[in-house]
Amino acid sequence: MPKTEPFEKHSEAYDEWFEKNRDLYEAELEAIRELIPPPEAEGMEVGVGSGKFAAPLGIKIGVEPSEKMAIKARKRGITVYPGIAEDLPFPDGRFDFVLMVTTICFVDDVIKSFVEAFRVLKPGGCIIVGFVDKESKLGRHYAGKREESKFYKEATFFSAQEVLKYLEEAGFRSVRIKQTLIPGVSPETIFDGFGKGAFVAIRGVCRGVKSADDS
Repeated sequence: MPKTEPFEKHSEAYDEWFEKNRDLYEAELEAIRELIPPPEAEGMEVGVGSGKFAAPLGIKIGVEPSEKMAIKARKRGITVYPGIAEDLPFPDGRFDFVLMVTTICFVDDVIKSFVEAFRVLKPGGCIIVGFVDKESKLGRHYAGKREESKFYKEATFFSAQEVLKYLEEAGFRSVRIKQTLIPGVSPETIFDGFGKGAFVAIRGVCRGVKSADDS
């Protein structure tokens, strides 16, 4: 069952976080932007929320189970379909890429969500997954304060290694990884790989299919 209650109750507070923490938001956005295919590629965001990532990244289609969040995203010009990550309302091979930002914290079945993303991708398409690494200082903080949080009370946090494992099980192979929100350096710093940054973004492609990342 989708964990929509916090987002229905606190949709205004959700957007306020991005305004209050603009430097962190911009860093996350840039890390994902470095992994997004060229503008002509058609993408879709799973768990599009209020559109805070889809809109600036040029993604015009999203799936969102929270109606209050979907209303906000539609005001940002995004076509939003009601639905959940484990059962996407699209035919096979529909998109060039699928984006999921912090969505995996709130799904019931991560692997099934990745399998669904695989299903709706065209051959050679890719998935970009952004999340807070549970092994980072920030990840440990969120997990420790989960009971006090409006949004993360029912969330499940994952390590980068776990996400890589689940992507592989769903049929993807990781080709590029970015990390940001690194302690001790400026917020906009983005490194390859994982293990230093609190926010990690992984781009995976369908196994067995050559992609632009291979060239």
